[in-house]
Amino acid sequence: MLSNNIGLAQQCVVSLLLLFSLFDYANGQGFKVDLNSPSSIVAASKVVAKRLIEYYDGDQPGKILGILPGPPDSGRGPYYWWQAGAMWGTYVDYWHYTRDDTYVQRTIDAMLWQAEPPKNAFMPGNWTASLGNDDQAFWGMAAMLAAEVKFPDPPEDQPQWLELAQAVFNTQAAPDRHDDLCNGGLHWQIPPLNIGYDYKNTIANGCFFNLGARLARYTGNQTYADWAEKTWDWIQNVGYIDEDWNVFDGGHGKHNCTDIVKAQFSANVAILIHGAAMMYNHTREVKWKTRVDGLLKRNLEFFFPTGIMVERPCELEDVLKCNVDQHSFKGYMHRALATVAQLVPDTHDQIYKVLKTSTEAAVKSCLPDGTCGFRWTLGKYDGDVANGPAGQAMSALAALMTMLIDVDPGKIGAPITADTGGTSKGNPDAGSVPGVYDPPPPLTGKDRAGAGIITAVVLSTTLGALGWMALDLWEGDK
Repeated sequence: MLSNNIGLAQQCVVSLLLLFSLFDYANGQGFKVDLNSPSSIVAASKVVAKRLIEYYDGDQPGKILGILPGPPDSGRGPYYWWQAGAMWGTYVDYWHYTRDDTYVQRTIDAMLWQAEPPKNAFMPGNWTASLGNDDQAFWGMAAMLAAEVKFPDPPEDQPQWLELAQAVFNTQAAPDRHDDLCNGGLHWQIPPLNIGYDYKNTIANGCFFNLGARLARYTGNQTYADWAEKTWDWIQNVGYIDEDWNVFDGGHGKHNCTDIVKAQFSANVAILIHGAAMMYNHTREVKWKTRVDGLLKRNLEFFFPTGIMVERPCELEDVLKCNVDQHSFKGYMHRALATVAQLVPDTHDQIYKVLKTSTEAAVKSCLPDGTCGFRWTLGKYDGDVANGPAGQAMSALAALMTMLIDVDPGKIGAPITADTGGTSKGNPDAGSVPGVYDPPPPLTGKDRAGAGIITAVVLSTTLGALGWMALDLWEGDK
């Protein structure tokens, strides 16, 4: 009873703070920041970062270290496992841009806990029922970023950032993750019995490409570059990137991936253009520059139609259909484009102009306490808390802090490599511990019959409701 009263009191305090913020906002005392001043940007970023961490309770008694409240079917909160990995990646970048070390230890503790030994490949047994290749990769990309920006290292007796990224890559490059359906490509899901396993999508393969490109650049190992090249070619040849540089979501193995779902989500583009910029910076090959330029031109037009970012598939003029996952996508695009501007310098002016306009709008969506909205085009806080609000905070924080690439460029360097100052220790064989997560044995006739009954029940009760090739193409479909 006491704990319930404490929880109620905390909710009341949060509600009062939000009420006071709304009062200040209504009286013209909104979120203030000078986007031409490094100190003002840092100060504003600190406010939003503080608000974002308030949505995290994993380090509280009885909670699970490293994750945001969730998953949805547990009744504990709206967030799936992967989004916490994306949040810690945001905090790694936050440290990189601001040098505020407030959240460093929390980030280290969270990522090491969720890596889960002995593989340390971000495949916790607790999340097998909804574990996708993209989910795993978001944690791996956060670890890769930590190596690239020289984020403070874990203790020496713990796996290091580069090793964690290599573990994720190695498990995804393993033969059991690949088959001949659609002439290759990763499945969305990892366990074959998961709903969505038949879907081969851009985000799963794009994350694998991105991680390979970054490992190639960081280590100089050609094997990573070969995998990145092969994976890009598969994504393009299967039709998920068309001749006009539109990026589509995916297709099904049972249809040889010809039933392409043509929804265009910004997260897919962000992952691909970021990886392509890494490959260009690493190889200086013209084809990678062409890919960066093509994706940049088309998707600045598509996602920034007036200079302000819009998540076009679900953020419609008259209705908002974005789910919890999609509320965080703007942050990935802003962060990716900022890095592209550093790695491919002749894109800088074009990118910065758009990002500044978009960030100005993002700032107007925030309350004085750092609570931020999703619909940046409204010019005010939209009150959207039904699908978040961690994603909204991640996006606004990303928009703010990445402004520092231009106003304080001397302090904000591009991602480094092992040859340009990187010190994170790696392990080329990371993630190869046998017997930790192995594919299930072949089904017997009895197993197939039982599985068929279960599948029929699941499909009849869920897939009709999902209509899942429309908008809910991320975790909400599992």
